Amino acid sequence: MTSLQEKTKAKIAAGRQANPEFMQNVDEIIAQAKLFQQGDSALKLNDNAPNFTLTNPKGTLISLTDLLIKGPVVVTFYRGSWCPYCNLQLNALQQRMPDITALGAQLVAISPQVPDDSLTADEINNLDFIVLSDQDAKVAAQYGVAWEVPEYLLEHMRVDRKLNLEAINNGNSNILPIPATFIINTNGEVSWRYVDVDYRTRSEPDDIIEALQSLASNS
Repeated sequence: MTSLQEKTKAKIAAGRQANPEFMQNVDEIIAQAKLFQQGDSALKLNDNAPNFTLTNPKGTLISLTDLLIKGPVVVTFYRGSWCPYCNLQLNALQQRMPDITALGAQLVAISPQVPDDSLTADEINNLDFIVLSDQDAKVAAQYGVAWEVPEYLLEHMRVDRKLNLEAINNGNSNILPIPATFIINTNGEVSWRYVDVDYRTRSEPDDIIEALQSLASNS
């Protein structure tokens, strides 16, 4: 089976071939972001995870506290359904949901995207993980993974991708989460984390499952 890392690398390679100048500029932006350690304020291991209450596509409020009653929670922040790297990640996680749930965990995917009619009722009911809307990126900020997107990338989204982030995120036009994943144990503490300001890289599902296995064996 092709790993998520292999899929994202292939997508990056295809992007470099199709638009080398753009990808080179992205490389430089990411390098600058890493130089200034953007994402360094993200929650660390053993930190207490801030509680959140956010809306799912059905309009129901979901809280982390309620989810943790049932077991550990995998919280992953993503940019939105318009992001191809995010879709690769969520598809990869969807394929491994039987392994995640077998370990007593739930997966919560959080983006700034406003709930809309892009998912049918059947699609919502068939989701094996929870999708929540953090429109103002306040939860992302509490977790230390909110990022003010550089103007070069915003212009690319507006002009080349024809994306209206202000409409997609209900007023939030320039703050997106760093793609980050946290495992929260039942004590509300971070037991595992993956944070990288490079939106083209994501945590491997195998690593998440291995961390959940370790958590289960130590509980």
